Amino acid sequence: MPIYEYTCQKCNKKFEQLVRSMSDNSKYKCPACGSEKTAKALSVFAVSTVSAKSSGEAPMCGRCGGPPGSCAMD
Repeated sequence: MPIYEYTCQKCNKKFEQLVRSMSDNSKYKCPACGSEKTAKALSVFAVSTVSAKSSGEAPMCGRCGGPPGSCAMD
């Protein structure tokens, strides 16, 4: 079962939802305000074969690819 990121169009809260199938187009309620006006958000992920700790590099945030706290997506 995939996990999707959603954004509430009423309060702008971002949340994750475990979905039964990739073709499921159900609307999910915002956990913050209860609104059903939600939309799938762009989900970005990072994959690495060498950990940042062992390579001496700063860890990346996984959303924008920059250091944690540096992007507007937080």
